[in-house]
Amino acid sequence: MNGSPVDDELWEAVADPTRRKLLDLLVTQGQATATTLTDGMPVSRQAISKHLALLERVGLVEGHRQGREVRYRVRAQRMADATGALADVAARWDRRLRSIKQLAEQAYADERSTRSDAPADDAPAPPRR
Repeated sequence: MNGSPVDDELWEAVADPTRRKLLDLLVTQGQATATTLTDGMPVSRQAISKHLALLERVGLVEGHRQGREVRYRVRAQRMADATGALADVAARWDRRLRSIKQLAEQAYADERSTRSDAPADDAPAPPRR
């Protein structure tokens, strides 16, 4: 599955644990500045600002200047869209994995059937579980 460039940027953005933590903090706090988000994080304020800029570029957060600071908050609709897209990807993988399981089970059943048709002294021992 090849996603659109927008989806690829979104998945790259949320792949980073620091950005996921920032999103969690913003969801919990409602809104915050880069300075307040830096508390308890193992990276600098400058790094937090860069992470927030990337999250803003992919549309997961939006910033509003208030005095000298920019206050960030999660864009709820974009987050809901991303959650839905991730659920779609998970459902496709579930279907693929079910198909692989069915193919493997059928191959195993076919192999057992072929063995049962062979003479007893040529049949290998069944696999251990």
